[in-house]
Amino acid sequence: MTREHDPIPRRDVLRSGALAVAAAAAAASSLAAAARAIGAHAGSGEPGASPSPGESRGRPLKVGVIGCGGRGTGAAFDAIAASPDTRVTALADLFPGRVERARAALAEHGQGRGDIAPDMCFVGFDAYLKLLGTDVDCVILATPPGFRPLHLAAAVDAGRHAFIEKPVAVDPAGVRAVLAAADRADAKALSVVAGTQRRHERCYREAMARIRAGAIGRPIAARCYWNQGGLWHAEPDPALSPLQNQVRNWLYHTWLSGDHIVEQHVHNIDVVQWAFDALPTRACATGGRQSRTGPEFGAINDHFSVHYDFPGARFAASMCRQQDGTDGRVDEVIIGTEGVALLRPGGGEIQGAHPWTYRPAEDPSPYMLEHVALQESIRGNAPRVNEARQIARSTMMAILGRMSAYSGRDLTWDDAIAAPLDLMPASLEGGAAPEEAVARPGVTLPWPKV
Repeated sequence: MTREHDPIPRRDVLRSGALAVAAAAAAASSLAAAARAIGAHAGSGEPGASPSPGESRGRPLKVGVIGCGGRGTGAAFDAIAASPDTRVTALADLFPGRVERARAALAEHGQGRGDIAPDMCFVGFDAYLKLLGTDVDCVILATPPGFRPLHLAAAVDAGRHAFIEKPVAVDPAGVRAVLAAADRADAKALSVVAGTQRRHERCYREAMARIRAGAIGRPIAARCYWNQGGLWHAEPDPALSPLQNQVRNWLYHTWLSGDHIVEQHVHNIDVVQWAFDALPTRACATGGRQSRTGPEFGAINDHFSVHYDFPGARFAASMCRQQDGTDGRVDEVIIGTEGVALLRPGGGEIQGAHPWTYRPAEDPSPYMLEHVALQESIRGNAPRVNEARQIARSTMMAILGRMSAYSGRDLTWDDAIAAPLDLMPASLEGGAAPEEAVARPGVTLPWPKV
């Protein structure tokens, strides 16, 4: 996957004489101080937060994994790598095979801290409740996104700290549930870290510190992209129910993934919201499916383009596609009154009045640093962290774009977040799968009539 930029020429802001030299020196000092203040590594993801060290040490922690696919199993290894004092002690998933594969991998590669007893492995739609009934200190929530509001609420109600993968919901009802769970987590002094690893990656944190300190002036516009080819899909298993087969093929069902603008592009959308430090007011979007049209791809789109309005006459353009044979691009561009920030995993650059280029070093994995931040918070080595609200809002921004594209209507944030749209089936019993239809702009409603 290639990453390309459309560089904007630097503004010629050089001034003559000693005044320019003095001003540049003062600005450089201020920007360097801001970068040091935000820390070389991860904290809460918010500017000015204390940096996390390369690992967490302290009282032993027990971690349970809810959702044992690739991301959940990977997060389990990240949790182990984050601290020699952390163990994974329980697993839960809908499918027995996934639990067994995760258990075997952790036993083999978990450095002696991933050996899980058979009676600590749980299967079924209620497996998460059984795991929450054990003595784990925190949980990794890595099921398909449609289940995450339910699982976060249950974890908080059970008094467990949580690492929750992005996105945290697929509809406004789920976002509201996550925001409510964030409030309850605060009341119980629980920590929540989200799987938005850019907020924990050194290059992004240094760039954002400089943006906050004025390196590009006032951010006024942004572009963000996640363009790539297609992804995997799972063929139906005749031994499973239609509902279970949808869960196995969850990427292609909006009630489970939110569509790829929500499931994947939320990373880039989150960076825009981070840079603007504001919520959008309105979205105007388009999208469709041209390359993935078969039934194995459910009813989701394969491309989206969204224009977001922000307060203060600011705006952002968002683009994402999953189409084989197309060019790849995964990055964010933040445009300010005095410069431009070009952001991407592993690198970054600021052009304009205060130029800067990130110099790659042997940085710790941001996926691991997410767990360092969580574990440091739980152990009391760092201030308590709760990222549930920021990821809920970024998730809602992505959902707003999808709703606008599906319906062909311009939608406001206030109307969308209050909308009576809840995609979760009323019951998961019986094995019947929800019926889905490909969106038809101008025909599909953004939310059900009440």
